[in-house]
Amino acid sequence: MDVSLTSIAAYSYALVSACFLVLGAPLAVRQRRRHDVALGLACLASVLWGAALAWEAAYGSMWSSLADSTELLRNAAWSVFLLVLRGHFTEPGSRMPMRLQPVLVLGALVYIACLAAAVGGYWSVAHVQYSGAAPIAVRVAMAVSGMLLVEHVYRNRTLHERWAVKFACLGIGAMFAYDFFLYSHTLLFRSIDADIWAARGLINALTVPLIAVSLGRSKLWSSPLSVSRRAMFHSATLFGSAIYLLAMGSAGYYLRYFGGNWGTVMQVTFLFGALMLLAGVLFSGSFRARLKVFISKHFYRYNYDYREEWMRFTRTLSKPGPDLGERAIEAVAALVESPGGALWQRTEGGRFEPVANWQGPHLAASEPADSAFCQFLEASQWVVDLHEYAHSPDKYDALVLPEWLAGYPRAWLVVPLILHARLFGFVLLQNPRSPVKLNWEVIDVLEIAGSQAASQLAQQDAANALMVARQFESFNRMSTFVVHDLKNLVLQLSLMNANAAKHKDNPEFQADMLETVDYSVQKMKIMLQKLSRSESAEQPLALALDQVVEQAVSLKAAFEPRPRLEVGDASLHVLADRERLERVVGHLIQNAIEATPRTGSVTIRLQREGARGVIEILDTGEGMSEDFIRERLFKPFDSTKSAGMGIGVFESREYINELGGSLEVSSTPGVGTTFRVLLPLHQQEVPADGGAQHAPRAA
Repeated sequence: MDVSLTSIAAYSYALVSACFLVLGAPLAVRQRRRHDVALGLACLASVLWGAALAWEAAYGSMWSSLADSTELLRNAAWSVFLLVLRGHFTEPGSRMPMRLQPVLVLGALVYIACLAAAVGGYWSVAHVQYSGAAPIAVRVAMAVSGMLLVEHVYRNRTLHERWAVKFACLGIGAMFAYDFFLYSHTLLFRSIDADIWAARGLINALTVPLIAVSLGRSKLWSSPLSVSRRAMFHSATLFGSAIYLLAMGSAGYYLRYFGGNWGTVMQVTFLFGALMLLAGVLFSGSFRARLKVFISKHFYRYNYDYREEWMRFTRTLSKPGPDLGERAIEAVAALVESPGGALWQRTEGGRFEPVANWQGPHLAASEPADSAFCQFLEASQWVVDLHEYAHSPDKYDALVLPEWLAGYPRAWLVVPLILHARLFGFVLLQNPRSPVKLNWEVIDVLEIAGSQAASQLAQQDAANALMVARQFESFNRMSTFVVHDLKNLVLQLSLMNANAAKHKDNPEFQADMLETVDYSVQKMKIMLQKLSRSESAEQPLALALDQVVEQAVSLKAAFEPRPRLEVGDASLHVLADRERLERVVGHLIQNAIEATPRTGSVTIRLQREGARGVIEILDTGEGMSEDFIRERLFKPFDSTKSAGMGIGVFESREYINELGGSLEVSSTPGVGTTFRVLLPLHQQEVPADGGAQHAPRAA
């Protein structure tokens, strides 16, 4: 190595040794917390590592057994510090020393083996072109594991806690990242770059201020920390992929080295095949399932990350779309890595029918609700393991499996869906992608998930039933309105029939009677169309308000007292449906006539008030109290008439409000009542439909 570069390397590593000495010295007198001790040991290991490399560089050497040993101690110390920040070293039931997690024990053994190799002189990379790629590959793996630990610590902190550890993560991550760069470059080019190696000390020295800033916030370091299963899964996948690619890269190098003329072709082909194999493994559902089970089994106390699982379960059930049954199967199956299943649900006929299947065959077999199988599920609420039942049926007491269940391929679990202590349905799941041990935790999760799925399915059934009920309610409401109109027509025809004997020889009465019958027939045809729901949607038209009111008044001309019309403004137009508006005005006039004695009067006035047209119906009848107007007048199906239906005033107000108007009532008992219909005027004065006929008057 060049003399000038040797001096630079010596000063570089001496500087990093001094920096970590300054950083670690105050920790000797601080409160002895666990992370303080770990950080102090990491600083001490870095001091020794920097001093050893500075000593070697001063004598023109890059590597020695001492330098290799101190580097391993440094990497191990910083990894231990990160593990302290991460927390959760032990695992209940572990057979490892001090109940440590198996992966930690494995990592410690790897570091001890590497340290022994370094002390024996088998770890040096000074002559990498001759000594092989194994020592470099292990160093790259150590750098990758260090970066993964940094990622775990930072990812699993809250926003407030990240403020305390972010600079420490940045500094320590930078150290491992630079090591990764150095050794990857060495592995690629089969030689050590002296410039990169010399700058390593300065790069590490730059990380000291970052760690020092984070040390000032260390009171938050000891907050509880847990690594999510998602983070562990992705990190394990990334780490495994890195190790695999390093191994394949090394194998490809040897193929090229020993392949002669075919070496390059063999290397490219081998690496491309290795990448395809890796992609196939990573996209394999079975592989992912096995890895998740392995992580949950060996790294965590419980099998499930309940927050993540319940959020996923809820999101699956809440997806938009009509296929709630399939989504319910999918949500339950994902809890035990099952690839498919089917759903049976209770029907109104008292049987459990297959209503959905997800990634599995359709089985058209039903089960009576009073069968021994369904009664067992409802009474015990147990999750039935069909494999366990095949070997030990006595564990399930009086359970008798239906014959059709044997025809379902790869049947594994029957999960009851319990709602209000009753069996709402059950889900049949297929064998899992990876072996799953059905302990108490898994069974409890399946039972709770089954109840939640039953609630969602019942809510959907209730919503569908409510929609049907509303359709019937709408039809019944329409029928009520039609019956109310028929009552008015019957009343008009009855009055005409009563006068027929007196005026049967009067040609004018006969002509008027025929016109009245024809008008009634046309009205009843319109009602039948509405009941059959075959008519087209209403198309509001610009109507001349005086013609609509005159039509309604003429229909009541045969009653006593005879209504009198006063038109103050004949130019008013409104946008409405002629039949409905005429019916509203006619009903209000009919009520006024019925509430007024024959000697009284009923007056209808039409006038303008600003941008609104006003129809006033005034009578000198009995009147109404304020309590009656407030509590009963607009209440549907509440009537003071013996033959009344109590729907007319309610319908009138609803349609007037629909047009953007309002209905006002003022009344004094013993004096009379005034109804005021206020309607917004149509902006464009369009002539009213002239095709409407005036109803004849039956005298």
